[in-house]
Amino acid sequence: MQHFASDSSLVNNARPANSNLASRLSLPRVSLVIPTLNEAENLEWLLPRLPSWIFEVLIIDGCSTDGTVEVARRLYPGVRIVTEERRGKGVALMTGFEAASGDIIVMLDADGSMNPEEIIVFVAALMSGADFVKGSRFIQGAGTIDMTFIRMLGNWGLTLAVRALYGGTFSDLCYGYIAFWKKHAPQLRSDCSGFEVETVLNIKALQNRLKIVEVPSFESLRLHGESHLSAIPDGWRVLKAIMGEKFAAKPTKSMVAAE
Repeated sequence: MQHFASDSSLVNNARPANSNLASRLSLPRVSLVIPTLNEAENLEWLLPRLPSWIFEVLIIDGCSTDGTVEVARRLYPGVRIVTEERRGKGVALMTGFEAASGDIIVMLDADGSMNPEEIIVFVAALMSGADFVKGSRFIQGAGTIDMTFIRMLGNWGLTLAVRALYGGTFSDLCYGYIAFWKKHAPQLRSDCSGFEVETVLNIKALQNRLKIVEVPSFESLRLHGESHLSAIPDGWRVLKAIMGEKFAAKPTKSMVAAE
Protein backbone atom coordinates (compact mmCIF):
# COMPACT_ATOMS: atom_id res chain seq x y z
CA MET A 1 0.00 0.00 0.00
CA GLN A 2 1.50 3.31 -1.05
CA HIS A 3 0.82 5.55 1.89
CA PHE A 4 4.06 7.29 2.61
CA ALA A 5 5.13 10.77 1.59
CA SER A 6 8.04 9.38 -0.43
CA ASP A 7 5.53 7.84 -2.89
CA SER A 8 5.88 9.72 -6.16
CA SER A 9 2.10 9.61 -6.69
CA LEU A 10 1.58 11.86 -3.66
CA VAL A 11 2.89 15.06 -5.13
CA ASN A 12 2.92 17.96 -2.73
CA ASN A 13 0.32 20.35 -4.05
CA ALA A 14 -0.36 21.83 -0.63
CA ARG A 15 0.15 25.50 0.05
CA PRO A 16 3.20 26.37 2.20
CA ALA A 17 2.35 26.58 5.89
CA ASN A 18 3.40 29.48 8.08
CA SER A 19 5.58 27.06 10.04
CA ASN A 20 7.31 25.98 6.81
CA LEU A 21 6.07 22.45 7.45
CA ALA A 22 5.22 21.94 3.79
CA SER A 23 8.68 23.12 2.75
CA ARG A 24 10.31 20.41 4.85
CA LEU A 25 7.92 17.55 4.08
CA SER A 26 6.21 16.24 1.00
CA LEU A 27 2.61 16.02 2.17
CA PRO A 28 -0.27 14.11 0.60
CA ARG A 29 -3.11 16.29 -0.65
CA VAL A 30 -5.62 16.59 2.20
CA SER A 31 -9.32 17.24 1.56
CA LEU A 32 -11.45 18.45 4.48
CA VAL A 33 -15.11 17.48 4.26
CA ILE A 34 -17.28 19.70 6.48
CA PRO A 35 -21.07 19.18 6.53
CA THR A 36 -23.01 22.33 7.40
CA LEU A 37 -26.56 23.37 8.16
CA ASN A 38 -26.82 26.93 9.49
CA GLU A 39 -23.28 27.04 10.91
CA ALA A 40 -22.31 30.59 9.89
CA GLU A 41 -21.31 31.71 13.39
CA ASN A 42 -19.24 28.58 13.99
CA LEU A 43 -17.42 28.90 10.66
CA GLU A 44 -16.25 32.34 11.80
CA TRP A 45 -14.19 30.51 14.42
CA LEU A 46 -13.30 27.35 12.48
CA LEU A 47 -12.15 28.43 9.04
CA PRO A 48 -9.41 30.89 10.14
CA ARG A 49 -7.89 28.09 12.24
CA LEU A 50 -7.50 25.54 9.44
CA PRO A 51 -3.88 24.62 8.63
CA SER A 52 -2.61 26.48 5.57
CA TRP A 53 -1.20 23.28 4.03
CA ILE A 54 -4.71 21.83 3.48
CA PHE A 55 -5.20 21.04 -0.22
CA GLU A 56 -8.95 21.72 -0.35
CA VAL A 57 -11.89 22.51 1.91
CA LEU A 58 -15.31 21.20 0.91
CA ILE A 59 -18.40 22.64 2.59
CA ILE A 60 -21.31 20.23 2.04
CA ASP A 61 -24.19 22.55 2.79
CA GLY A 62 -27.75 21.44 3.45
CA CYS A 63 -29.40 24.61 2.09
CA SER A 64 -28.50 26.85 5.04
CA THR A 65 -30.50 30.04 5.53
CA ASP A 66 -28.14 31.92 7.87
CA GLY A 67 -25.44 32.91 5.39
CA THR A 68 -23.23 29.87 5.96
CA VAL A 69 -22.14 29.73 2.32
CA GLU A 70 -21.41 33.46 2.15
CA VAL A 71 -19.35 33.32 5.35
CA ALA A 72 -17.38 30.35 4.04
CA ARG A 73 -16.55 32.13 0.78
CA ARG A 74 -15.53 35.30 2.59
CA LEU A 75 -13.28 33.61 5.12
CA TYR A 76 -11.83 30.92 2.83
CA PRO A 77 -11.83 32.19 -0.77
CA GLY A 78 -10.75 28.86 -2.24
CA VAL A 79 -13.49 26.87 -0.54
CA ARG A 80 -15.54 24.41 -2.60
CA ILE A 81 -19.26 24.61 -1.89
CA VAL A 82 -21.39 21.55 -2.62
CA THR A 83 -25.11 22.03 -2.03
CA GLU A 84 -26.89 18.88 -0.85
CA GLU A 85 -30.67 19.18 -0.75
CA ARG A 86 -31.18 15.77 0.83
CA ARG A 87 -31.12 15.88 4.62
CA GLY A 88 -28.78 14.07 6.97
CA LYS A 89 -25.12 13.98 7.96
CA GLY A 90 -24.61 10.62 6.31
CA VAL A 91 -25.83 11.91 2.96
CA ALA A 92 -23.62 15.00 3.25
CA LEU A 93 -20.52 12.95 4.03
CA MET A 94 -21.03 10.53 1.14
CA THR A 95 -21.48 13.51 -1.19
CA GLY A 96 -18.28 15.03 0.17
CA PHE A 97 -16.30 11.81 -0.22
CA GLU A 98 -17.32 11.60 -3.85
CA ALA A 99 -16.46 15.23 -4.55
CA ALA A 100 -13.08 15.22 -2.77
CA SER A 101 -10.04 15.19 -5.04
CA GLY A 102 -7.24 14.84 -2.48
CA ASP A 103 -5.27 11.76 -1.45
CA ILE A 104 -6.61 11.90 2.11
CA ILE A 105 -10.11 12.76 3.34
CA VAL A 106 -10.61 14.22 6.82
CA MET A 107 -14.11 14.55 8.29
CA LEU A 108 -14.56 17.64 10.43
CA ASP A 109 -17.65 18.98 12.21
CA ALA A 110 -18.45 22.66 11.67
CA ASP A 111 -19.62 23.42 15.21
CA GLY A 112 -16.19 24.09 16.75
CA SER A 113 -16.19 20.95 18.90
CA MET A 114 -13.24 19.42 17.00
CA ASN A 115 -9.83 21.06 17.14
CA PRO A 116 -8.48 21.62 13.59
CA GLU A 117 -4.95 21.66 14.98
CA GLU A 118 -5.32 17.89 15.49
CA ILE A 119 -5.63 17.27 11.74
CA ILE A 120 -1.87 16.78 11.44
CA VAL A 121 -2.04 13.92 13.97
CA PHE A 122 -4.53 12.06 11.76
CA VAL A 123 -2.47 12.73 8.63
CA ALA A 124 0.72 11.59 10.35
CA ALA A 125 -0.90 8.29 11.34
CA LEU A 126 -1.99 7.70 7.74
CA MET A 127 1.47 8.56 6.43
CA SER A 128 2.91 6.08 8.93
CA GLY A 129 0.96 3.21 7.40
CA ALA A 130 -2.65 3.36 8.61
CA ASP A 131 -5.57 3.06 6.20
CA PHE A 132 -8.22 4.55 8.48
CA VAL A 133 -7.67 6.82 11.49
CA LYS A 134 -10.32 7.72 14.02
CA GLY A 135 -10.26 10.07 16.94
CA SER A 136 -10.96 8.79 20.42
CA ARG A 137 -12.05 10.83 23.41
CA PHE A 138 -11.24 8.02 25.84
CA ILE A 139 -7.55 7.24 25.47
CA GLN A 140 -4.48 8.87 27.03
CA GLY A 141 -4.23 12.53 26.03
CA ALA A 142 -7.87 12.80 24.96
CA GLY A 143 -11.06 14.03 26.58
CA THR A 144 -14.46 15.63 26.21
CA ILE A 145 -16.55 18.32 27.88
CA ASP A 146 -19.53 17.73 25.59
CA MET A 147 -20.97 14.41 26.78
CA THR A 148 -23.68 13.86 29.33
CA PHE A 149 -23.53 10.76 31.51
CA ILE A 150 -26.34 9.17 29.46
CA ARG A 151 -24.52 9.78 26.17
CA MET A 152 -21.25 8.47 27.60
CA LEU A 153 -22.96 5.34 28.91
CA GLY A 154 -24.70 4.76 25.59
CA ASN A 155 -21.49 5.25 23.63
CA TRP A 156 -19.68 2.74 25.81
CA GLY A 157 -22.46 0.16 25.43
CA LEU A 158 -22.51 0.57 21.65
CA THR A 159 -18.73 0.35 21.53
CA LEU A 160 -18.84 -2.96 23.41
CA ALA A 161 -21.53 -4.22 21.03
CA VAL A 162 -19.32 -3.54 18.01
CA ARG A 163 -16.36 -5.22 19.70
CA ALA A 164 -18.46 -8.30 20.39
CA LEU A 165 -20.02 -8.53 16.92
CA TYR A 166 -17.16 -7.39 14.70
CA GLY A 167 -13.97 -7.62 16.74
CA GLY A 168 -11.53 -4.76 16.94
CA THR A 169 -10.52 -2.74 19.98
CA PHE A 170 -12.32 0.57 19.54
CA SER A 171 -12.33 2.74 22.64
CA ASP A 172 -14.79 5.29 21.23
CA LEU A 173 -17.42 4.47 18.63
CA CYS A 174 -19.70 7.49 18.18
CA TYR A 175 -17.21 10.22 17.31
CA GLY A 176 -16.91 11.64 13.83
CA TYR A 177 -13.33 12.91 13.70
CA ILE A 178 -12.11 10.43 11.07
CA ALA A 179 -9.52 10.40 8.29
CA PHE A 180 -8.73 7.86 5.60
CA TRP A 181 -7.08 7.47 2.24
CA LYS A 182 -9.42 8.50 -0.58
CA LYS A 183 -8.81 5.20 -2.38
CA HIS A 184 -10.73 3.43 0.40
CA ALA A 185 -13.86 5.56 -0.04
CA PRO A 186 -15.68 2.89 -2.12
CA GLN A 187 -15.17 0.36 0.68
CA LEU A 188 -16.65 2.82 3.20
CA ARG A 189 -19.71 3.69 1.12
CA SER A 190 -22.89 3.80 3.22
CA ASP A 191 -26.59 4.42 2.65
CA CYS A 192 -27.08 5.77 6.18
CA SER A 193 -28.52 9.25 6.27
CA GLY A 194 -28.03 10.29 9.91
CA PHE A 195 -25.43 10.43 12.67
CA GLU A 196 -25.19 6.64 12.67
CA VAL A 197 -22.99 6.96 9.60
CA GLU A 198 -19.95 7.48 11.85
CA THR A 199 -20.50 4.07 13.43
CA VAL A 200 -21.09 2.43 10.06
CA LEU A 201 -17.83 3.85 8.71
CA ASN A 202 -15.98 2.24 11.63
CA ILE A 203 -17.72 -1.08 11.04
CA LYS A 204 -16.97 -1.04 7.32
CA ALA A 205 -13.32 -0.35 8.05
CA LEU A 206 -13.30 -3.47 10.23
CA GLN A 207 -15.20 -5.57 7.69
CA ASN A 208 -12.80 -4.62 4.92
CA ARG A 209 -9.77 -5.34 7.10
CA LEU A 210 -8.36 -1.85 6.85
CA LYS A 211 -5.46 -1.00 9.13
CA ILE A 212 -7.18 1.11 11.80
CA VAL A 213 -5.46 3.46 14.23
CA GLU A 214 -7.03 5.50 17.02
CA VAL A 215 -5.50 8.84 17.99
CA PRO A 216 -6.36 11.02 20.98
CA SER A 217 -8.76 13.89 20.38
CA PHE A 218 -10.35 16.45 22.67
CA GLU A 219 -14.00 17.33 22.12
CA SER A 220 -15.13 20.82 23.11
CA LEU A 221 -18.62 22.25 23.42
CA ARG A 222 -20.53 23.43 20.36
CA LEU A 223 -19.78 27.14 20.07
CA HIS A 224 -23.08 28.46 18.72
CA GLY A 225 -26.51 27.10 17.91
CA GLU A 226 -28.23 23.91 18.94
CA SER A 227 -26.98 20.40 18.30
CA HIS A 228 -28.87 18.32 15.77
CA LEU A 229 -28.06 15.21 17.84
CA SER A 230 -30.78 13.59 19.97
CA ALA A 231 -29.28 11.02 22.34
CA ILE A 232 -32.02 8.39 22.57
CA PRO A 233 -33.43 8.43 19.00
CA ASP A 234 -29.95 8.63 17.46
CA GLY A 235 -28.64 5.97 19.85
CA TRP A 236 -31.43 3.68 18.69
CA ARG A 237 -30.53 4.38 15.06
CA VAL A 238 -26.89 3.52 15.81
CA LEU A 239 -27.91 0.23 17.41
CA LYS A 240 -30.11 -0.67 14.43
CA ALA A 241 -27.22 0.18 12.08
CA ILE A 242 -24.86 -2.07 14.06
CA MET A 243 -27.24 -4.98 13.79
CA GLY A 244 -28.11 -4.21 10.17
CA GLU A 245 -24.48 -4.23 9.05
CA LYS A 246 -23.95 -7.55 10.78
CA PHE A 247 -26.51 -9.23 8.56
CA ALA A 248 -25.80 -7.24 5.41
CA ALA A 249 -23.82 -8.63 2.47
CA LYS A 250 -20.14 -9.10 3.24
CA PRO A 251 -17.43 -7.30 1.23
CA THR A 252 -16.72 -8.90 -2.15
CA LYS A 253 -13.34 -10.30 -3.10
CA SER A 254 -12.87 -7.44 -5.55
CA MET A 255 -13.35 -4.95 -2.74
CA VAL A 256 -10.78 -6.67 -0.55
CA ALA A 257 -8.36 -6.89 -3.48
CA ALA A 258 -8.64 -3.14 -3.94
CA GLU A 259 -6.97 -2.52 -0.57
